[in-house]
Amino acid sequence: MPKRTDIKTVLLIGSGPIVIGQACEFDYSGTQACKALKEEGYRVVLINSNPATIMTDPGLVDATYIEPITISALESIIEQEKPDVILPTMGGQTALNMAIKLHENGVLKKYGVELIGASIEAINKAENRELFLKAMDKIGLGMPKSSIVHSLEEVKILTETHPFPFIIRPSFTLGGAGGGIAHTYDELARIVSHGLAVSPTNEVLVEQSIIGWKEYELEVMRDHKDNVVIICSIENLDPMGVHTGDSITVAPAQTLTDWEYQNLRDMSIKIMREIGVDTGGSNVQFAVNPVDGEILVIEMNPRVSRSSALASKATGFPIAKIAAKLAIGYTLDEIPNDITKKTPASFEPSIDYVVTKIPRFAFEKFSMTDDRLGTQMQSVGEIMAIGRTFRESFQKALRSLETGHTGLNAPDYDDDYKTTEEILEEQLQTVGSTRIWYVADAMRQGWTDEGLFEQTGIDPWFLWQIRSLIEEEQLILKTELSEISPVKLRKWKRLGFSDQRIAELLNVTESRIHNMRYEWNVLPVFKQVDTCAAEFESETPYYYSTYDEENESLPTEKAKVLILGSGPNRIGQGIEFDYCCVHASWAVRELGYESIMLNCNPETVSTDYDTSNRLYFEPITFEDVMHVIDLEQPLGVIVQLGGQTPLKLAQQLNDAGVRLFGTPFESIDRAEDREKFAKMLKKLKLKQPRNGMARSLKDAEKIAEKIGYPILVRPSYVLGGRAMMVAESAKELGEYFKEAIKVSPEHPVLIDQFLQGAIEIDMDLLGDGKNFELGGILEHVERAGIHSGDSACIIPPQNLTSTMLCRLEEQGKALAKELSVKGLMNIQFAVKDNEIFLIEVNPRASRTVPFVSKAIGHPLAKYATWLMLGLNLSEIDFSYEAPQTVSVKETVFPFVSFSGADTELGPEMKSTGEVMGRGKNLEEAFIKAQIAAYQSEIKEGCVFIGVTDQDKQEMIPAAFEFQQAGRKILATAGTFKVLQKAGVTNLEKTSLDRKEAGNIFEYLERNEVALIVNTTRSRKRSIDSTHIRRVALLHNLPYFTTVEGTLNLARALVATDSGKNLSYQPLPLLQKISS
Repeated sequence: MPKRTDIKTVLLIGSGPIVIGQACEFDYSGTQACKALKEEGYRVVLINSNPATIMTDPGLVDATYIEPITISALESIIEQEKPDVILPTMGGQTALNMAIKLHENGVLKKYGVELIGASIEAINKAENRELFLKAMDKIGLGMPKSSIVHSLEEVKILTETHPFPFIIRPSFTLGGAGGGIAHTYDELARIVSHGLAVSPTNEVLVEQSIIGWKEYELEVMRDHKDNVVIICSIENLDPMGVHTGDSITVAPAQTLTDWEYQNLRDMSIKIMREIGVDTGGSNVQFAVNPVDGEILVIEMNPRVSRSSALASKATGFPIAKIAAKLAIGYTLDEIPNDITKKTPASFEPSIDYVVTKIPRFAFEKFSMTDDRLGTQMQSVGEIMAIGRTFRESFQKALRSLETGHTGLNAPDYDDDYKTTEEILEEQLQTVGSTRIWYVADAMRQGWTDEGLFEQTGIDPWFLWQIRSLIEEEQLILKTELSEISPVKLRKWKRLGFSDQRIAELLNVTESRIHNMRYEWNVLPVFKQVDTCAAEFESETPYYYSTYDEENESLPTEKAKVLILGSGPNRIGQGIEFDYCCVHASWAVRELGYESIMLNCNPETVSTDYDTSNRLYFEPITFEDVMHVIDLEQPLGVIVQLGGQTPLKLAQQLNDAGVRLFGTPFESIDRAEDREKFAKMLKKLKLKQPRNGMARSLKDAEKIAEKIGYPILVRPSYVLGGRAMMVAESAKELGEYFKEAIKVSPEHPVLIDQFLQGAIEIDMDLLGDGKNFELGGILEHVERAGIHSGDSACIIPPQNLTSTMLCRLEEQGKALAKELSVKGLMNIQFAVKDNEIFLIEVNPRASRTVPFVSKAIGHPLAKYATWLMLGLNLSEIDFSYEAPQTVSVKETVFPFVSFSGADTELGPEMKSTGEVMGRGKNLEEAFIKAQIAAYQSEIKEGCVFIGVTDQDKQEMIPAAFEFQQAGRKILATAGTFKVLQKAGVTNLEKTSLDRKEAGNIFEYLERNEVALIVNTTRSRKRSIDSTHIRRVALLHNLPYFTTVEGTLNLARALVATDSGKNLSYQPLPLLQKISS
């Protein structure tokens, strides 16, 4: 059946900010869906609050609303845009939950809007744990024995008849949020309480533990004619008990017999039919008992999921695009396969290689949190690698992570209290984020596969594969350099060993191995990802390297540019850099060059098969990049848009004679090297905070005495303010110094004067090497001391005079000129007592680029690429004008995923994503940003204020604003006294002590608190689930830990009647500038 002609306008709901469990895979799926719908001639409207996405670029669809994803915003947009249908299956759990709310609130009926992609019945049946259980029972499929609970009383009854442990899964949440594994009643009560709080339906599934069973996923697509295709099978290397997003996964499944696979396949199709998914894709998860082969259904997602992105990149099959086409009426046999151009989408993909995905964690950012994994997802990103065998693919994946591992390196046993044996035993028994390296090391220390299987539950086949790599390592260790032959070297390379790993084992330099390989012609070939295991000729140039015979990547004669991507998402380097790389690829193509993308992140738009002319899915290491350069012979490489990942390779690439487009390499070095940077500022007569470099604590103490406390302590050459702290005393300096040295041992620790109360400024500049133009200037809401990536930002600045703005622009341009900037550059300033201090200069794209581009209506990354490739600023004809609307960037944090993590902010970055609020004034933009960050309107109720002594006086103006907004203030004794004395009347005294009558927790239980203000002095500590800031998280209440943020919110509540008076407008189309 051809597409539907009764549809004119489609509304697509995005997934909002990047959070754990819902990351940039939904930018990839959303972008694909937008393009697919536009291709079919529909008018497309999009709502998403995340500015760092390609899908929210104006021009991709007909109307782009960067607005909070709430019922009121959606109803207003539906009223304005009059869509015929809504597609909610591309925006993760956020969009699905919103579709249910629109239905329940009668909005769909009121405006006559239909849901496509998944019906309300199908969503409810799949997402509601009770309905799903009944559906599986009806078709005769088993699930773990379980009980649906709505209260702690029901839990108590359950424990009387069922043994521990239990697995807890809340309904309608993402990334297993609110779930966990309970071994005791206390743990069960705590996890269920949290689960009930985060579940929109106040419902939790408590099920029998099947920890240790094998876990599999199938990606399935079905159309309304009941054609079904299985896109891909995925096997979790970690057994049940670890969230699939946190597990190492392998595609296709490696340890299933054909009978087992066919059985899972038949079950998946049965499930799709019963749930009623008939116009799109789903992900179905199974558990298989390793003892007797019993199969149980775990869950299904009736939408495009995280696994869909992985399956899509693993097979080359564009799941999101096909799902969008099915939603508008097509059947699978009517949609051509983009990869082969010869087969329809009803042909099941077939692959002749192995794909490994390894998650990337950020526990080092939350040092007080245990890095134990469970059913609640905690990884912040992932990488994917492709090889001919599991071993090759696995080793390529390990070195793609950028965690300092070049393979199965021996883990760190540094512990003051435990022996190596105790640490190893502990690491094998509990699943931690680094367990795989301990498994490999256990083999070195004599553990058998049987013993390891018993401890870890990892399938013996995987253990055998890992053991063969360890045995090969032992052989390499015993080999003399003179004994290496081309045959031996080729064998090691086929097993996935990198030059660096071989060099470490042989105790020689990496260049020795590199030169040896080139001399003997031991080089990889590139194979094509073609969806059909080479049965049909493929048209799509999507490649991976392997040490095989035939090379399938045949370079063209066209002039080409290689763009290095940003690798795995992590805190400090997220989707913003992928956004820049995608724009670079498009800009390169617009100038008539061929664009080549090299990246290893399966979640992103940059690794989509149609973003660039050619895609290489490879680790971003010197060795792997050089193989692509040798084959493709590009004019040069762009390393300045993918964050620190490609920038770290600049030196090696430059030394190897590779041309680097953009700002000269020497300038990058001048900006990164502390001494050269200080010299340059002296020359330009620019100021920086007093500072010094220390290699020992004694040096640090001397510098601190000279500068005076407080001081900023940070390691050099790290990302996202890693291990950066403000020390207020010699005692704190000693504590933080130890950690800073640990993080970057080969570099000195940097010590800076801390500019208390200074306003921080971010500036983006464009340059062609001779002329320079302001790209954007942002004012931070929070004062100095909060990492720029975690601070709320405003454009245009609201609290700086025009004279100060001119001075800042002058200084920025002087720096850009001195560094001969070609492309983008980011500068961070601090303004205190009318003086300007230079904090940091990055001669590369910054994480602010997407936000600034959308605020000013100009694609800065595109312009930067053109400038790098030789265009002049005059040819681009861009000049900065302050935007007429105000835009606020607010950040979102993953604290709720990390037990014990405190919500206080500091110099080390902790946010995973961002939202954008746009308005006619600061107040409207600010409140929209807060609503978007919490994904819910600010409710009626009291404001709790409990702040440190140093913040009490400064909190008075905010208290008066809250009072004007009609809010009652609940304050702790000391704060109450200060506010009462200042004349605040709508005030009540409360306490943080649960034993006292009228304590704040009683108000919270009665649901009478709308937001929480709680500041604290900066210190490292773990806080338990009863702490006020943890309670705020569990209730998803807006919380503020800074005076500035609180005051801005209070003013916004007054100006917008608590967010009731807001208008929603689409982004203006980007300014058209021809190249």
